[in-house]
Amino acid sequence: MAKTVKAQATKPAPKQRPPAPGEPPAPPARPKGSGRIPPRLREHYRKAVIPSLMKERGYTNPFQVPRLEKVVINMGVGEAKDNVKVLESSTADLAAISGQKPVITRAKKSIANFKLRAGVPIGVKVSLRGSRMYEFLDRLINVALPRVRDFKGMPPTAFDGRGNYAMGLREQVIFPEIVYDKIDKVRGMDVIIVTTAATDEEAKALLTQLGMPFRE
Repeated sequence: MAKTVKAQATKPAPKQRPPAPGEPPAPPARPKGSGRIPPRLREHYRKAVIPSLMKERGYTNPFQVPRLEKVVINMGVGEAKDNVKVLESSTADLAAISGQKPVITRAKKSIANFKLRAGVPIGVKVSLRGSRMYEFLDRLINVALPRVRDFKGMPPTAFDGRGNYAMGLREQVIFPEIVYDKIDKVRGMDVIIVTTAATDEEAKALLTQLGMPFRE
């Protein structure tokens, strides 16, 4: 015997009480958000960098313009083989900086001189793509690098010959997400910016347009 399902009655929307005489009208309802805010640096790349590089480099198609592919942040923690808490604090710092959970890197082979065994955790890394990549680079260029002590610009010779740029940061406290009183030790990190540029010259032109402060 088939069971009959009763339709649930929908509740009518509550009616707003009309204002009393002499009472000011109620403020209008707050408009709802239309969605996620796109990264500022990606909008700058689409609206300003692409037309500028097409005019400067003579590209005939917007898809010929180099673009960012990914950003890899690597933090080596050699003392993690003796103290596991060091690895936990490094993971928390890198997660706060990048907004993404890092991956623990392990030793590939044993080295007796360093008292290192294969499979022991020796660092953490994270690969950023898409919106998180643009947001990290925006904070790195406009917030973190100006906070470096005696900063004179990034070296323009740190390209690998294939359009990728590598930089080293000595302190993680230059990022505003890190609270100085809560860290156990000042650690550095390597930041690798991978682009689709075929040459170092094209990659440098792209990063310069994005705001990277290269040294003269």
